[in-house]
Amino acid sequence: MIIDACRDGFEQHAQNYDDWFDGHESVYQAELAALRKFVPVTGMSIEVGVGTGLFAVPLGIQFGLDPSRCMLQKARRRGLSVCQAVGERLPFRDAQFDLVLLVTVICFVDDVPTLLQELHRVLKREGRLVIGFINRDSELGRSYESRKEVSMFYRDARFYSVAEVADWVKEAGFGSLRFCETLFDGPTEFSARGLEVREGYCDGTFVVLCARNT
Repeated sequence: MIIDACRDGFEQHAQNYDDWFDGHESVYQAELAALRKFVPVTGMSIEVGVGTGLFAVPLGIQFGLDPSRCMLQKARRRGLSVCQAVGERLPFRDAQFDLVLLVTVICFVDDVPTLLQELHRVLKREGRLVIGFINRDSELGRSYESRKEVSMFYRDARFYSVAEVADWVKEAGFGSLRFCETLFDGPTEFSARGLEVREGYCDGTFVVLCARNT
C-alpha cells in the first residue's frame, strides 16, 4: 500500500528535508560531487526514492519515483516526471532504464534484497546502478546510529556497512563494483579536507557504490 504522505504528516517533513540541505550547502555539494563520479547524463534514468528532486535535477536524472505524494509534488515543480510507488514493486517493464539512482534510500527500505532485484529487472544489460548511502562504520554513521531515536530524519533508519551493501548488490546480479566517498569529519562540522571526494571507501560517511547490470 502506498501511503498518502500529505495526509500522514509528511508535508512538513518534505519542507524540513529541503530546509536541511539549504542550511548545509557544503554537505549537499560534496554529496553531489561524489554522485557525479558515476552518474552520466545520457540515456534513460530514474531516481528511486527521489524525494523532492534535490539530487535528481542537478544530476540530469529524468524520472523520479517515491511513495510520498508531497515529496513528489516538490519534485514535479522542479521539472521531473514523477511516479508514486515503492521501489520493491516498480511499475516499469523489464530492461527499461540505463541508470537507476538511490540516495540515502536503502536505510529506509524494509526489504533491501527485493528492492535490488527489482532494480536489476528494470535496468538494461550493462545498465548502471548508483547507490549513495550512509556508511554505518564511519564516525558520523556511528553517531547517527546512536542518536537516531531523536532524529527527525533517521528515527526509522537502519544503517549498513559498505560490505553489507556490496554483498546485497552482488547477490542481486550486479558486477564491476566501484566506490567513492566523502564527508570525513564529524559529527558537528566539516573542514575543506573533510568535504573532498576520494576513490574507494574507508572512513567516509557518505559512500557511493556504482555497479553494472550483468
